[in-house]
Amino acid sequence: MDVVGIFTRATTCLWIEVKQMRQRNQEKLKLSRPGSLLIVMILISGNCQPARGEPVAKDQSKEFWQIDAGTLDSWAKPFRNWNYYPEWIIPPEPPDGHAFQMVDCPLVWKLGDQWQMWYTGFDGKGYQTAHAASTDLIHWKPKGLAMSYGEKGTFDYGGVTFGGLLLESYDLRSLRIPKKWNGKYWVLYGCYPKQGGYEFRPGAQGVAWSEDGTQWNRASVDHPSLSIEGAAEWEKDCIYQPWLLEADGKFWDFYNAAQGSCEQMGVATSTDMISWARYEGNPVVKVRPGGYDAEFCSDGKVFRDGDHWVMIYFGVGQGGAHIMAAFSRDLLHWTSHPEPLYKAGGHPRGLDKTYAHKVSLVYDPARDTLFMYYCAVGDQGRGICLLTDKPLSALHGGP
Repeated sequence: MDVVGIFTRATTCLWIEVKQMRQRNQEKLKLSRPGSLLIVMILISGNCQPARGEPVAKDQSKEFWQIDAGTLDSWAKPFRNWNYYPEWIIPPEPPDGHAFQMVDCPLVWKLGDQWQMWYTGFDGKGYQTAHAASTDLIHWKPKGLAMSYGEKGTFDYGGVTFGGLLLESYDLRSLRIPKKWNGKYWVLYGCYPKQGGYEFRPGAQGVAWSEDGTQWNRASVDHPSLSIEGAAEWEKDCIYQPWLLEADGKFWDFYNAAQGSCEQMGVATSTDMISWARYEGNPVVKVRPGGYDAEFCSDGKVFRDGDHWVMIYFGVGQGGAHIMAAFSRDLLHWTSHPEPLYKAGGHPRGLDKTYAHKVSLVYDPARDTLFMYYCAVGDQGRGICLLTDKPLSALHGGP
């Protein structure tokens, strides 16, 4: 097991503050992310600080992009007061034939008359992306693997997790229907170079395409679309999950990345889906000392909500992983709400006692309801849970 490469998501965390270790020599430390198989998360005192020097648009002052507290409260209000589904949606060891020990990273969308879900499974070697289908958004049937391990020696040999699908619309209250570009459907995925453990560093990203939405092909087996090559200081150790967006005549990749034990959100853009240019003002969503996102701002999902953009992400801080929101008027300048939309530990069965994170937010117009799937970790394993903005008992097809 690499000393540098294991910065993963622990199911149990012992929070240890290591003082007088502010040197950059991270090679001497073992680091972990929420949800790994490791027990200890080492937090380097002073290491996780917000980046400075946010750029200002030439024609606007910095104050123009700031969102005041009252507006933040108003924009966040529709994403509060969730209702629980009482059981796992996808259990930690699903009966899908893949020998998964835990599952992660749901991504829900619609193709034809069925809802589709990709979820990541860990089988002891690494990540694979599995596929399930549903007619009611609650009961899911396995449909096999969407993508497995890359060939030995490739950048995604350690496995893949689909993170962002090109959609017809990114409006919050629209169906998540995949869009064809150049005659193909497109996905960005996170990946790892080695097998034998959970999220071996350094992670990277790849691109995949499909003609029918079910059979997926790697756009490249040799070159990642985003990696630590050419990375800035804040992202120099690992690239994690992507979110794919189309706006203003180009493609956007919102991604989280790590410097030591600190994760923040950045953005890159492309016009051809293959070559990506990082935004010079990264990171765009930053950690806040003492907050619910003091260590991580990760796995952001971006949608248009009226006259602004909302990013649903997860923060790590104050003893857990929580579902957070940031807001923007231009996709580059973001203001996070200080309070979580949903805190870990809320599920009545304790399924998310430790972590509530990695969401997939979908809208069902037939029931005028938002469904928020998320990865839950408590004392019963790592699986996928569901929250809705209306009581499930009041919905047609509810429990």
